[in-house]
Amino acid sequence: MTAAELAESATSDPEPPAGLSLAQQALWLAKASRWDASHDLCQDVPDPAGAWIHAYLHREEGDLGNASYWYHRAGQTMPAESVTLAEEWSQIASALS
Repeated sequence: MTAAELAESATSDPEPPAGLSLAQQALWLAKASRWDASHDLCQDVPDPAGAWIHAYLHREEGDLGNASYWYHRAGQTMPAESVTLAEEWSQIASALS
């Protein structure tokens, strides 16, 4: 599923589509404004993708210290302030598709 398809589904469907990876499900939940569910699920993703989503979620909530820790665990750099959350979400979704 492409990043655009994932975003469209998250804004129009009541639940994630079948066949998504755990990481894609966590991103779907984040886009669907279900932060707590996304946060819970991304902790079950044992690879850098889960840490990257975790970092994104803490950046979204404004906890930049915690976000920085998770970006480091994911092997990613925290985006500049000029990078919007929507842009970063799309970047992560594209990397996972």
